[in-house]
Amino acid sequence: MTALTERAPAVARMTGRQRLILVLLLGSQFMLAVDFSILNVALPVIGAGLGFALADLQWVATAFALAAAGFTLLAGRIADLYGRRRLFLAGMALLGLSSLAGGLASSPGMLLAARVAQGLATAVVTPAGLSLLTTSFPEGPLRSRALGLNGALMSAGFTSGAVLGGLLTDLLSWRWAFLINVPVALAVLVTAPALLAESRPEGRPAMDVPGAVTVTGGLLALVFGLTRAGEHGFADPLALGSLAAAAALLVAFWFAERRAASPLVPPAVLARPNVRWGNLAGLVAFATETSLVFLLTLYLQKVLGYSPLATGLAFGVLGLGTVAGGLAAPRVLARTGTRRALALGFGVQAVATASLALLGTGPGSIWLLLAATFVGGVGNMVAIVAFMVTATSGLPDAEQGLATGIATMTQQVGITMGIPVMSAVATAAMGSGSVLHGVVVAVVVNAALALAATAIRPNR
Repeated sequence: MTALTERAPAVARMTGRQRLILVLLLGSQFMLAVDFSILNVALPVIGAGLGFALADLQWVATAFALAAAGFTLLAGRIADLYGRRRLFLAGMALLGLSSLAGGLASSPGMLLAARVAQGLATAVVTPAGLSLLTTSFPEGPLRSRALGLNGALMSAGFTSGAVLGGLLTDLLSWRWAFLINVPVALAVLVTAPALLAESRPEGRPAMDVPGAVTVTGGLLALVFGLTRAGEHGFADPLALGSLAAAAALLVAFWFAERRAASPLVPPAVLARPNVRWGNLAGLVAFATETSLVFLLTLYLQKVLGYSPLATGLAFGVLGLGTVAGGLAAPRVLARTGTRRALALGFGVQAVATASLALLGTGPGSIWLLLAATFVGGVGNMVAIVAFMVTATSGLPDAEQGLATGIATMTQQVGITMGIPVMSAVATAAMGSGSVLHGVVVAVVVNAALALAATAIRPNR
C-alpha cells in the first residue's frame, strides 16, 4: 500500500518542464484556432478597404481552409520523418511572416496570398504541435489532461475569434486581426528551442510521392467541392465535379498506399479500430457543432434581429461550455473510459441540440439558446477530447505525427463539410416555410447525427 501511495503522485503530476511545454503548445494551438474565425466579422470592412468584389470575399476564408485542410496529413507525416520541433518552428515562422504580410496587404491578391500562407502554416503547426504534446506526456491521465486543456482552448479560440475580430475591427483596424499573431509567433520562436526536444527516427524512409500527391489533391478537391456546394448548392456542376475528383483521388491514394514500400499512411494504421472509429467520432463532433453555430447565427440575425457583434457575444456562452467540457473531460475519461465518454458526450450534445427545436420568434428564446449551447458545448467537448485520446492511443511515438495529422485533417474536413450540409437542409426546409422553420428542421437533423454517434464503439 505504501509503494502504491508513493507512486501515485508521480503518475498524476506534471513536472515543471511539462507545464511550460503545455503553456507553449496550448498558446500556439489557441492562436491557430482564433485564426479560423477572427476575420469572419471583418470581411465587409476588408472588402471595402482593399476593393474586393462582393462575390470574391468568401475566398478570404476559402483560401485559408483549402491550404489548412489539404496539406495537414502530409505535414503531419513529414514531421514524423524530418523532426516535429523543426516543422513546428518552421510553421510558426511562416505564420508570423504571413500574418505580417496580411496586416500590410494593399491589394486583394496580396491578402489572399497571405491567407494561403497562413493556411499552410496551420497545416504544419497543428499536427506537429499536437504530436509534440502527445509525445511529451505519457499515454494515460496526464495525456488526457493535456488533450482536454488543448481541446478547451481550441474551441474557445474558435468562439472568441469572432468576438476578438469584431473588437479589433471596431476599435483599431481589421489589419490587427493579422498583426496580433506576429508578437505571439516571435515569443514562441524564442522560447520553443529551449523547451522542446527534437524527435525523429534514426532511419529516414523515402517520401511516398504518389501517396502525397493523391491525398493532398483529394483533400483540396474535397474542401473546394464542399465550400462550393455551400455557396451554390450540391447541384452545382463545379461542386459535383470537385467532389467526384476528390473521391477518385482518395481511392487512388488508398491503392497507392497498399503498394508503396514506405507509405505516407500505412494501411495498418488506418485499419486500427481506435484510429478508424475515433476519427469518425471527430468528424461528427466538428461537423455538428460548427454547423450548429452557423444555424444559430442565422436564427439570431434573421429571426431575432441581432447584430453581428451581439451574435458573437451570445456565442460566448458556448465558449464557456466548451472550456468547462475540456476541464471535465479528463475526469470523465478516467472514470468511464473513452468508449463511454464518447457516448456520454454525444448523448448530452444530442439532447441539448434537440431542445433548440423549441426556439420561437420571441426575445425570451435567447435564454433557451444560451442554456442549450452551454450544455451542448460541454458534451461536445467531452466527445472531442475522447476522440483525440482514442485516435492517438495505441500508436508508437514514431507515428504520433501521422496520428495527429489524421485527427487534424478529420477536424478540418468536419468543420468544412458541416456548414454546407446543414445549409442545404435548412434551405430546403425554408422552401416551404420561414427561416425559423428551416433552422428548426436542420437543428433536428443535427441532433439526430449527434445521437447516432453515441453508437460509435472504439476498442477502449
